[in-house]
Amino acid sequence: MSESTKAPDSHPIDDDAAALAALGYKQELHRGMSGFSNFAVSFSIISILAGCITSYAIALKSGGPSAINIGWPLVGVFVLMVALAMAEVCSKYPTAGGLYFWAGRLAKRNKRQWAWTVGWFNFLGEVAVTAAIDFGAATTMMAFANLVWGVEVNPFNTFGLFVVLIVIHGLLNTFGVNIVSLLSNVSAWWHIVGVLIIVAVLWIMPTQHQSAGWTFTGFYNGTGWSFAPYVFLMGLLMAQYTYTGYDASAHVAEETKNASIAAPKGIVMSVVISIIGGWILLYSITAAIQDSSDKGIEKLLGSATGLPPAQIFLDALNNPTMAKFLLFIVCGAQFFCGMASVTANSRMSYAFSRDNAIPGSRLWAKVNKRTGTPTNSIWLCVVLSIILTIPAMWNLTAYLAVTSIAVIGLYIAYVTPVFLRRLDKSFVPGPWNLGRWSTIVGWIAVVWVVVIIILFVLPPVNPVTIDTFNYAPIAVVVVALLATALWFAYGKRDFMASSVEAEHLTVAPDKLLEE
Repeated sequence: MSESTKAPDSHPIDDDAAALAALGYKQELHRGMSGFSNFAVSFSIISILAGCITSYAIALKSGGPSAINIGWPLVGVFVLMVALAMAEVCSKYPTAGGLYFWAGRLAKRNKRQWAWTVGWFNFLGEVAVTAAIDFGAATTMMAFANLVWGVEVNPFNTFGLFVVLIVIHGLLNTFGVNIVSLLSNVSAWWHIVGVLIIVAVLWIMPTQHQSAGWTFTGFYNGTGWSFAPYVFLMGLLMAQYTYTGYDASAHVAEETKNASIAAPKGIVMSVVISIIGGWILLYSITAAIQDSSDKGIEKLLGSATGLPPAQIFLDALNNPTMAKFLLFIVCGAQFFCGMASVTANSRMSYAFSRDNAIPGSRLWAKVNKRTGTPTNSIWLCVVLSIILTIPAMWNLTAYLAVTSIAVIGLYIAYVTPVFLRRLDKSFVPGPWNLGRWSTIVGWIAVVWVVVIIILFVLPPVNPVTIDTFNYAPIAVVVVALLATALWFAYGKRDFMASSVEAEHLTVAPDKLLEE
């Protein structure tokens, strides 16, 4: 990767504002984030301590140790290709809108329609991810409260805790980018030190560990399907679920110093560190399983804690106090993960509204002059995430159906500008680029996303019932239909074409997507 034409160190904020103005937007957000803070936001949303723990059962049930410890680095390498390809485009267009703006600039025809569709997949995908992260955090914290204080866990008090968490995250984001930047830095170190503590404890305290052979190649099938390769592929979804959210570095680009280099680095390094840290964590947890028989794994999957890793802590350490402490570290990581997700979601919503895409855009595009944050869009995201999660109080299947758009919707948004970049032979790279590797990395990224979209719409377990049915394809179709209907209702007329946007822009709205 080359870093030619790096922005000068003197007056980086002025240079960034000028670069943003050249893309068509005024500097409205407070630009106070360092490169490390930018990385920390994406790293916090990927959150290996959240995703690896809460999604562990997916791979344990579908392939077992091999799906976990071969699957994680395998998926990680391909996700890194996606991140590298996205980062190269981000360097050219470091705006809060991110993916949809990139798609609009890179498309040769129907620019506004490309931007609109990608924007809606990105926007609704991020709302669903925010809802899923904070509901997952509430679920883990309730399991912790049950373990420590004997608190009864039911759907209603879990939903109540979810609301409290997401409101706190809304408040923290409202206070300003400096507090978000500080907490993002704390989050990054919490994840790194937390993984080191958990790994150390899992290797020091247990009296026995599984062999490296079993930890890497052991196979378990609890899916009901008999074709082993298919079972293994379904197990890869654990890793793919976790590797999401690194587009956050692009969404906070307008708040990051030296954004054309810091934001793409944030995207890539958040994935690289997650691959390494997540692999060490997953290997250590799996090696600490005490009973490697099929019956032992069945017990883990049926654990009263609802989290197989929590049960592994209890079984391997034979020390309930230490097991609870490790679960506390996980709870803290999930709290930071949710906070970062609200940050990224609100910045994308602000940018999308700035271009007149969301109903009530004038309200959501307002920036608080005192804090330099898009306060209204923060609370829009909070309220929409709460609404999306309401079904969880009565029907978890309905909730999962709604949030299934999270990963597949985001990856559709991720890969579209990468694909359009490959078709645009006139693309001139930004200061951070892949050089001669750009073509091969870009096409690998496109092919991988096509593969995972196919995996995401296949049934993971057999028999297929109303509770086990994969609702992801239905969710994707609903978002596509919604985006199309809204386009013809008002987007075709108003999106990137209305004088309402002028106060945010340095060019005419209809010139935004022109090079």
